[in-house]
Amino acid sequence: MAGEPMDEYEYIADCQTRLGLDVLSGTWTGVVLWSLQHGPLRPGELRERIGGISHKVLTETLRRLERDGLVVRRRYAEAPPRVEYELTPPGRGMLEPLAALGRWTERYADEVLDTRDRAPGER
Repeated sequence: MAGEPMDEYEYIADCQTRLGLDVLSGTWTGVVLWSLQHGPLRPGELRERIGGISHKVLTETLRRLERDGLVVRRRYAEAPPRVEYELTPPGRGMLEPLAALGRWTERYADEVLDTRDRAPGER
């Protein structure tokens, strides 16, 4: 229930609470969702906005998000065919946790990166 403290068993393997973590576990998932926050975009527009993502990885990420019901794919019967992706209500609902994660990153990124740099044998 919203607002209630989570108990120690909330993240066991078969618990639905893990769904949010599983959905966001992809490297580019959060970035793609965040990039769609202002409205539908074509795949090329998404790649341009995001930068550094390959066509293949973007396609795989969009398919996974569509499968999970976080984005909807719209194909327009035009010549040449046009495809756009847009957030669904559950996809829009992920923007709040992504914003919270962004605030956490702003606050702790330097500390995490410094610790990572000092870790022996990690690179």
